[in-house]
Amino acid sequence: MMDRRMFLAGSCLAVAVTTVLGAGTRAAYAVMPGGRFAVSHSEDEWRKLLTPEQYHILREEGTEYPGTSALLNEHRQGRFACVGCDQDLFSSDTKFDSGTGWPSFWAPLKNAVGRMRDTSLGMVRDAVYCARCGGHLGHVFDDGPKPTGLRYCMNGLVMKFRPAAA
Repeated sequence: MMDRRMFLAGSCLAVAVTTVLGAGTRAAYAVMPGGRFAVSHSEDEWRKLLTPEQYHILREEGTEYPGTSALLNEHRQGRFACVGCDQDLFSSDTKFDSGTGWPSFWAPLKNAVGRMRDTSLGMVRDAVYCARCGGHLGHVFDDGPKPTGLRYCMNGLVMKFRPAAA
């Protein structure tokens, strides 16, 4: 039989394990192949360059609420770029409606993003980051459409849309 002390001890252990398993993803971004990103700033500089919401997502691995991104309903031809460094990330040709509430793509542009294992929140998934500045963009899942079978589920607040030239 579980008493109150056992319950509290177990709860504390579960929180500690989840925290440890989820920690370090951001720190690991800075140690990607090559050691540094082409664009880097101090945390104070990032805070000046980004809105508080963008900073939370891009630098602290946050997420926006589903269905809130203006880019969710962006259907023009063009490219989606990182707000942190202006790197083109995705083409509108690979965008699709995943029904998740976040802008989704089946493939990034070549060498535009990187992936890293993310074990936060008690899940195992792949985080997606900008290959130029290391900013957190979202996650990739293996339930997307052909031809890749991937769903890059991105935070629209940390991307900007550039329409194709007419």
